[in-house]
Amino acid sequence: MKLEVLHVPDCPNLPPLLERLGEATDLPVTTRVIESDEQAAEFGMYGSPTLLIDGADPFTTDGCACGVSCRLYRDPDGRIVPAPSVEQLRAAITEAGQPAAPGAVLSAWRTRALPLDPVERAVQQAILRAFATAGHPPVARGLEAVTKDSGRSAAEVLTALHDIDAIRLAPDGQIAVAYPFSATPTRHRVRIGAEGNDVVDVDAMCAIDALGISAMVGRETRIESVDVTTGRPVTVTMSGGRMSWEPAGAVVFIGADAGGGPSADCCCDYLNFFADQDAAQAWTSAHPRVPGQIADQAEAEDLAVRLFGHLLATS
Repeated sequence: MKLEVLHVPDCPNLPPLLERLGEATDLPVTTRVIESDEQAAEFGMYGSPTLLIDGADPFTTDGCACGVSCRLYRDPDGRIVPAPSVEQLRAAITEAGQPAAPGAVLSAWRTRALPLDPVERAVQQAILRAFATAGHPPVARGLEAVTKDSGRSAAEVLTALHDIDAIRLAPDGQIAVAYPFSATPTRHRVRIGAEGNDVVDVDAMCAIDALGISAMVGRETRIESVDVTTGRPVTVTMSGGRMSWEPAGAVVFIGADAGGGPSADCCCDYLNFFADQDAAQAWTSAHPRVPGQIADQAEAEDLAVRLFGHLLATS
């Protein structure tokens, strides 16, 4: 479990929070200084200090907004305090250690990667549309038309998207990944379209990304993947608003390397299709250091739609 405290410089409420965390748990705690509202939105700080448990804020409530303002809490008796009590912290850590809904951590992770800046969002959508229509990303300089009225270069915007993990850039500055798409071959091949000249073949970063492409582009798709334990093919066809899986008992493992980092490095390789529950369980037993869950078809489809169905929305 990863505990991280986000705070502004010289936050007076940071010491009491760290002291109470020391009483509540023996787990290591890291801190991160946040100096702007943009950083607060990027990392998920709802006022200073904010505790994140595996990237999620256990004390956020409806109406909270990210920012660098001072944050106050309420103790179990409703009194305003500078930090949650030892008992509240211990309860939050205990609850976070319980099995969550499949994909809950991944969903929070990808939500933090959504660009808030309109120009950055426009560039992200231009990249995704290029993948969906041509099967590959645009060259970096080809995005200058999107950024020209913003006073920012395409390279600058691409770097910003890379920094929040909305995309990944290759060493030469070209686009290597724009979730859910990969510019290089993966084990998850997706055909967009049913027939004719409009058919496009793309590669998805992971099983969930592959499942999300149909919802994102609003077209029929056919996914061709493979069970990494048995080598058996797994196909998923989206047609007429319904997904058909083969084999019928196929499932998805949703997991991530506990070390953290960009999704492409520590998450995508562990989000795979399996021909059945037994194959998925065999893989998880052989990889005990990779935390995650086995999701059934409905759970995997729902997560994919939630993560990617809105990315090309115009508003």
